Amino acid sequence: LRPYCAVTGTRPTDVHAAKSGPAFTSLPRIGAIRPEVELLRPTFNRLVCAMPNYRRHFMPGGCWFFTVNLHDRTSRVLTDNIDALRAAVRDTRQRFPFHIDAMVILPDHIHAIWSLPEGDTNFPLRWRLIKIRFSKAIPKGERLDAVRKARGERGIWQRRFYEHTIRDDRDLANHIDYIHFNPVKHGHASAPADWPHSSFHRYVRDGLLSTDWAASPTLSLGVVEH
Repeated sequence: LRPYCAVTGTRPTDVHAAKSGPAFTSLPRIGAIRPEVELLRPTFNRLVCAMPNYRRHFMPGGCWFFTVNLHDRTSRVLTDNIDALRAAVRDTRQRFPFHIDAMVILPDHIHAIWSLPEGDTNFPLRWRLIKIRFSKAIPKGERLDAVRKARGERGIWQRRFYEHTIRDDRDLANHIDYIHFNPVKHGHASAPADWPHSSFHRYVRDGLLSTDWAASPTLSLGVVEH
């Protein structure tokens, strides 16, 4: 099933080429996530713990998975300025509430699942405010292309982001697992518990995951191209 864009109501044939306002950027289609997660799960169940009974925080509005990238994918500005990013998220939530069901911050991108209040689908505004607040809080020094220089823009964020509407509990669980395993996938940690900028630790505190989830040395991953 191809990703669904809640902004346009379309399912683009190629996410890499999709252009739907603020919704899409160059990222793998969500369908590519499933084989990896499905191959991981039986091993997790066998070696670590039973499959957690994930349920999203109840809000009568929608629930979405997001990926937000830096313009420079070699930058570490997000983790190097983690306090500024946390403040930007906190201040935005105070003005425009939303619940963070899961989230991970990597050096060059963010994955998150949000639930919004009933009748509110304005996640583009929230992401825009987070980007603006973070950009204002850190010193200049990023590389700028000619277009951004001419417009007087910062060169920190990609203009667009990827979003996927969470369809059901299984879809939610797949994306939570993907978020928590992402630091390992990108080689930033040997296990989810080793990466500090992740909601994984909240799930451990809440008893939904064990600290050694996905940390077995005998874990076998399927090959998935993204």
